[in-house]
Amino acid sequence: MTEFAVWAPEPERVRVDVDATLHDMSRSDDGWWHAQLDCPADARYGFVLDDDPQVLPDPRSARQPDGVHERSQLWSPAPGAWTDADWAGRSVAGAVIYELHIGTFTTEGTFDSAIEKLDYLVGLGVDFVELMPVNAFSGQYGWGYDGVLWYAVHEPYGGPDGLIRLIDACHARGLGVLIDAVFNHLGPSGNYLPRFGPYLSAGTNPWGASINLSDPDADEVRTYIIECALRWMRDFHADGLRLDAVHALMDNTAIHILEELATATDALAAQLGRPLSLIAESDLNDPRLITPRDCGGYGLTAQWDDDIHHAIHTAVSGERQGYYADFGSLETLATTLRHGFFHAGTYSSFRHRRHGRPLDTATIPATRLLAYTLTHDQVGNRAVGDRPSQRLDFGQLAVKAALALGSPYTAMLFMGEEWGSSSPFQFFSSHPEPELARATAEGRKAEFAEHGWDADEIPDPQDPATFQRSKLNWDEVEGGEHGQLLQTYRSLIELRRNEPDLADPWLDHLRIDFDEQAGWIVMHRGAFDIVCNLGETAVSVPVTGELVLAWDSPDIGPGATTLAAHSFAILRGVNPLSTGSGPVDNALPG
Repeated sequence: MTEFAVWAPEPERVRVDVDATLHDMSRSDDGWWHAQLDCPADARYGFVLDDDPQVLPDPRSARQPDGVHERSQLWSPAPGAWTDADWAGRSVAGAVIYELHIGTFTTEGTFDSAIEKLDYLVGLGVDFVELMPVNAFSGQYGWGYDGVLWYAVHEPYGGPDGLIRLIDACHARGLGVLIDAVFNHLGPSGNYLPRFGPYLSAGTNPWGASINLSDPDADEVRTYIIECALRWMRDFHADGLRLDAVHALMDNTAIHILEELATATDALAAQLGRPLSLIAESDLNDPRLITPRDCGGYGLTAQWDDDIHHAIHTAVSGERQGYYADFGSLETLATTLRHGFFHAGTYSSFRHRRHGRPLDTATIPATRLLAYTLTHDQVGNRAVGDRPSQRLDFGQLAVKAALALGSPYTAMLFMGEEWGSSSPFQFFSSHPEPELARATAEGRKAEFAEHGWDADEIPDPQDPATFQRSKLNWDEVEGGEHGQLLQTYRSLIELRRNEPDLADPWLDHLRIDFDEQAGWIVMHRGAFDIVCNLGETAVSVPVTGELVLAWDSPDIGPGATTLAAHSFAILRGVNPLSTGSGPVDNALPG
C-alpha cells in the first residue's frame, strides 16, 4: 500500500488521481488529507481540489518527469544507488567552494556531464561543489531561482537519479556538495501551492509575495521548508545548503525560521555522524546569523560577504556605480579585509541610511564569512552579464585571486573564474507562457534602461542564444594566459591548504599595510606577506623575503620588493612592515 497525503486546509474536497483514476481522500482536523492505495512504484499521480478538474502536482513531489505543470511520479532511489557509506563529510570552515550552474557548466548541461569534470575540480584543489538551484522550475533552462516544487529535482538536469549519481561521485573524490535552496519566494509559473493552503503571506519582497512564516497557519509552512531543507541533506546526502537571500524571509516570530532550521540541521548532523552546513546569502551585514545560538544568534555556519567582493572588485577595476559607490579605495579594502564588514553601523550612500553591525572579530572567526571575487549574482545581474575577465587584464584577475584566496576567510570561486573564462554569464529563462516570457524580457530591458543602458544591448532572457552564450568554453582552459591564471589559482589554493599561517581564522591576527597613492597593499599572515600592486606602473614596496609565488617577476631586494603593474608576490620572512605587534593600516616605515 502507498500512503498519499497532502496538506490542503483551503478546499472542501480533495481527491487523488493515480494513473488517471480518481480516489477520495479523508481529511483530518489538522488540514491533512490521506488515502492508502495499491499502485505501481512509479505511478503518476496528482490531486484534484473541489470541483476543479485540473490535476495538480504534489507540493512534496519527489519527481516531475513532464514538468511542473503535470502529474507527479512516485520515486525512491534504486537499490545500490549510493556507494558513499564511508563518506565522513567535511567542514566548510576555511574551505574552498566552487559555485556552478549545472545547465551551463558543460555543453550537455546535465548532472552526468558534470561528473566528467570532477577530476578537474579535484586537481584545482576545491573542497566543495556548490550547485545553483536544482529544484524543479518551469521551462527547460533557467537560473533555478524560480522554483515552484521545492522537493523535486529539475528533470532536464537528470532528475533525482542524476543528482544522486553526481553527489555520490563527488563524495567518492572527497568533494563535499552544497545545494542552493530558495525558500524566500516561489516562481511565477507553476506555483499551485496557494490553491492548497496559505503558503503565501500578505507581505511582498522583490520577487513577489512573501512566504507565510508568521501569519495564521504558518506552522505547517515552516515545517514544509524545514523538511525540504533536511531532505536535501538526508535523502540526497548533500553536505549543506546555501540559503538564498535570507533577508527576504519575513519572520516576526520569537524563534526565527533560520534559528529553527539551524537547530534541526545540527540535530540531523548528530544523527548522521557527519558535519552539515548552512550558508546564508544576506544583505544585512548582521552578525546574528553566524553567532552561536547560546550567544543569542541563529547559529548558521557561515554567510556570503558581498562587502569583501565589492572592496576587492572596485579597488582593482575602478568601477564605482550603484552599490559600489562607497568602495574603491585601498583604505576601504583594508578596512573590509580587517573587519569582515565595511558597512557595520555606518552610512551607506546606496541605501541612504546606516547599514550593518560590527562583527566581534575576537569571538567570530573569519571562516564564518565567505570571500569571493565573483558569484552568479555579481555577473549575471549586470546588464549584459559580463565577467571581470572581459574588462580586466590577467594580472588584475590574478591580484583579485591573491587577495581573496590569501585572506583568512572561507573562499568561493564561480565556475570558470579560475582560468579567466571569456564566456559571459547572462540572465536566461525559458518560460513556456508567451505573456510571461514577454514580460520577463521587457522588464529586464526596462530595468537597466532606467540606469542608462541602451535597451537594445540587454540580452533577451528568453532567447536560446542567451543561454548558449553562457556555457563555459572548456577549450580555452589550458592555453596561454588562461592556463597561467589557472596554475596561479591552483598554487594559491595549495598554499591555503598546506600553510598553517594562511589557515589562521582570526582577524585580530591580520595586519594590513597600504599606500593609497602608490597603489600597493600588503596582507601580513604570520610569516607570509601577500604583496599586491593594483596600480598601472611598477612600484617598490618596503617588504622583502623568500619568494613563494608571484604573478609576473618581482625584483626582491634586501629591503624592498619591486612589483610590475597589476601583479602580486607572496613572500616568506620578516620584513620592515611586519615587525609590529598589532593591526596597522597605511603604516609606512620611518
